[in-house]
Amino acid sequence: MPVTVIVGSQWGDEGKGKIVDLVSQSADVVARYQGGANAGHTVVVAGKKRVLHLIPSGILNPDCVCLLGSGMVIDPALMLDEIDQLEKGGVSVDGRLFVSHRAHLIMPYHKTLDALNEKSLGSRAIGVTGRGIGPAYTDKYTRIGIRIVDLLDRDLFIEKLDANIRAKNRIIHELMGEPEIDREAVIKYYLDFDRRIDPLVKDVSIYLNDAVDAGKQVLCEGAQGTLLDVDWGTYPFVTSSHPTAGGAVIGLGIGPTAITKVLGVVKAYTTRVGQGPFPTEFDETLNRKIRDAGDEYGATTGRARRCGWFDAVIARYAARINGVGAWALTKLDVLSDLDTLQICVAYEYNGRRIEHFPAELRILESCRPIYEEMPGWRVPISDTRNFEDLPAAAQRYIRRIEEITNRPVEIISVGSERSQTILKAGV
Repeated sequence: MPVTVIVGSQWGDEGKGKIVDLVSQSADVVARYQGGANAGHTVVVAGKKRVLHLIPSGILNPDCVCLLGSGMVIDPALMLDEIDQLEKGGVSVDGRLFVSHRAHLIMPYHKTLDALNEKSLGSRAIGVTGRGIGPAYTDKYTRIGIRIVDLLDRDLFIEKLDANIRAKNRIIHELMGEPEIDREAVIKYYLDFDRRIDPLVKDVSIYLNDAVDAGKQVLCEGAQGTLLDVDWGTYPFVTSSHPTAGGAVIGLGIGPTAITKVLGVVKAYTTRVGQGPFPTEFDETLNRKIRDAGDEYGATTGRARRCGWFDAVIARYAARINGVGAWALTKLDVLSDLDTLQICVAYEYNGRRIEHFPAELRILESCRPIYEEMPGWRVPISDTRNFEDLPAAAQRYIRRIEEITNRPVEIISVGSERSQTILKAGV
């Protein structure tokens, strides 16, 4: 039985929402394994656009059960708002959405600390979303975090919360001069949240392993991308969890042998948000052109994304780290208005050719991309549904990506709509 992990293979924003929605049409279960509301997955079906931050994109398949795993950090307000918006839009989550009792909660002090920490870094700011993700994971790993299961014992919850609020207020109020966190308001809100989500709480590990044993189709959904992984990304310009495929094992409580396929999602070009090195970044003129053509603005923050040429060094690195078996290539249509295209096949550093992605930030900052130039196609392709009907130049571009990454491209997205997709022969 296939258990597929869909993983971002650049700096996030690769279009995973559309690919998860597409693949989940034949899935029984879709499980999100890490991150929080700092992610934004956009899905467009029949002209209707939905942006999901916490709930898996598979929720739009009425026959699919969606799970929020233990590796996530849950913002109650945003989770409830997302459920309400789906219900108002005609998408029922009743009996189809469950959250792990082991998942950690984002508290009001996490958001406050997130903003204060970023502000204190000044010119060294990382570019966080301000959603409290980092501080919530910090509490998790210093073993003072509050989990959903803690809400079941009111006395224990209040005991843990009191200790945390005292400690956080010493930073927020006494050191930073900001208003104290209101203890009573926090207690009331989270106990109200507990009452509302009680029917949704489940042991996700047991549910998933039973689904695997029953031969069901399981899809594991990550947020962000490989280069934002806290261990394998461009540290310190990373998120606080593991968007890589290995994160699915930890964040969902399934064994590694259960995973049968990893589908890597890459754009036909490269983008990133926030600070950090970016070897293939366009000049400002082309940056603006591609950003506007591809609507390259964050679904969560609205921030403009930095854009650059396709980077095969990054793609090969992501394939190795994640065990990618095939690619879903997105936003190919965005490149249709260019005379020539560039593909970065390697880096040059101090006169030396580098084939593998470097761990040292100072080296990456000084790397120069080695490009291969390819002709553009200057033909609209958004209505194309067969690979053979693509312009010859577009076919050659895809085949070259397959060659230099040693992975086949199985899915090609030529527009934001679910229907604007090409499945290559044999998929």
